[in-house]
Amino acid sequence: MFGLMQDRPLMISSIITHAARQHAKAEVVSKNLDGSISRSTYAEVEHRARRLAKALVLLGIRAEDRVATVALNSCRHVELYYAISGTGAICHTINPRLSPDDFAYVVNHATDRIISVDPVFVPLIAAVAPLIAAHVRAIVVMGARAEMPNLTLPHGMDLLCYEDLIDSADADYIWPEFDERTAASLCYTSGTTGRPKGVLYSHRSTLLHALAVNVGDVIGIRAVDRILPVVPMFHVNAWGIPYSAPMAGAALIMPGRHLDGASIANLFNAEKVTISCGVPTVWLGLLQHLRASGERIDTIRRLTVGGSAVPRSMTEAFGTEYNVELGQGWGMTEMSPVGTYCQPNAANADLTGEDLLRLREKQGRALWGVEMRIVGDDGAALPWDGVAFGLLQVRGPWVCSAYFGEAPNSALDADGWFSTGDIATIDADGFMEITDRAKDVIKSGGEWISSVQLENIAAGHPDVAEAAIIAARHPKWDERPLLIVTPKPGHEIDVATVMDVFEGKIASWWKPDDVVVLSDLPHTATGKVHKMVLRDKYKDHLVK
Repeated sequence: MFGLMQDRPLMISSIITHAARQHAKAEVVSKNLDGSISRSTYAEVEHRARRLAKALVLLGIRAEDRVATVALNSCRHVELYYAISGTGAICHTINPRLSPDDFAYVVNHATDRIISVDPVFVPLIAAVAPLIAAHVRAIVVMGARAEMPNLTLPHGMDLLCYEDLIDSADADYIWPEFDERTAASLCYTSGTTGRPKGVLYSHRSTLLHALAVNVGDVIGIRAVDRILPVVPMFHVNAWGIPYSAPMAGAALIMPGRHLDGASIANLFNAEKVTISCGVPTVWLGLLQHLRASGERIDTIRRLTVGGSAVPRSMTEAFGTEYNVELGQGWGMTEMSPVGTYCQPNAANADLTGEDLLRLREKQGRALWGVEMRIVGDDGAALPWDGVAFGLLQVRGPWVCSAYFGEAPNSALDADGWFSTGDIATIDADGFMEITDRAKDVIKSGGEWISSVQLENIAAGHPDVAEAAIIAARHPKWDERPLLIVTPKPGHEIDVATVMDVFEGKIASWWKPDDVVVLSDLPHTATGKVHKMVLRDKYKDHLVK
């Protein structure tokens, strides 16, 4: 016997329709390339998105067609999110930091029909246009007629103006309903260990993920909040914020191009931002600016961090100096992306001081909808005791089952688990902690050393801005940890004091064999430290 409830499909368009009706005056604010501010509302965004959707249909876009975006966080980008998926087509967000070769690869692999591009990225399109001419039929420049560039495209590829498209269609478009399992958006992994792979999200998975992100123990967005996603909309749908914010009715503040500490602090204060989301390198830059300038960010109640482990020193600094909670989450492109978030539960609600800081170093508890386990080399599940560590596996309604273009369920094992590539522990209260990426783990004399733990300790040194640990070859122990650091602005690194910071915090044999000081570290297109580049350059450092 089935329940007697209405069976309504979970449509992405229902989010923006709800926002337009229930939160019509909530703002969507964009910082433009010229530094000016544009303001819209959810009612206006929904209205324009319907006109844009109709324009796309008039251009010949049909269900399952891929429409790409190459754009910064902006109101127009939000309109595209809803217009594309709302028609039944697939919104393919492309990272403009990809190499031209990888950029052309993902466009051709996805067989994109149209690409919408911010004016700032037009030179990238000009460079790759001949390489993508087999499938792409039009380039839409996201601006007004006066902003249209002088761009020569291959035969058969039209150059269109975004605002002209919206003006060409009326707002009588009605959002269609279809199977909630229909593909909605496509995002490719960063491709640091090979060609990027496409992850294809559905309307159902996107709605469920947005609901889970909005609960109080995760990002906890409220209608009165003003949320600024520093994480780009071209990277895993900005962690789902363009869906979860209008679902809650919170104002969206889009930061545009400049993400340095001064620019972010200025926008926080000017727009009274209450929540923001970004990778650790962004918050490191913000912290350095605040300390140097004396500026405050008093409207902020929470900064959400993901992408890589958060140093304890950063969590402590924001908490004690600025009364800002630094909340750590974990996930990946294949998980839509949020899988865990670190907030105390009943078992540790009374923790304070050092004990609470230690808890917040962990990546946290699984969100409702996500199951996780750790397994050993034999594939057997390991205990949740905070000691055993193994390969982290996950499953759930917003977890990838196969990569785009590959066989169904080909990314899963026989029991339906997806292997994340992370090495982790899980304690008795369900708190997961990443100890390494499987490809980054250091195996010294047959024993594992956690690069993440060493990096967090090194980052606590007063002169260190960023720290990375890689496995360097060793004639006796096979591999040994090599520490690579960068100094804070105006500071110098004393190698001896950096090595001293490990004393009493780890087993003596975990201590790095050497320290390399660089002016800056290489980063991937998504802002993570590019370990592969460092390994290629310094893997023989100890041997030499």
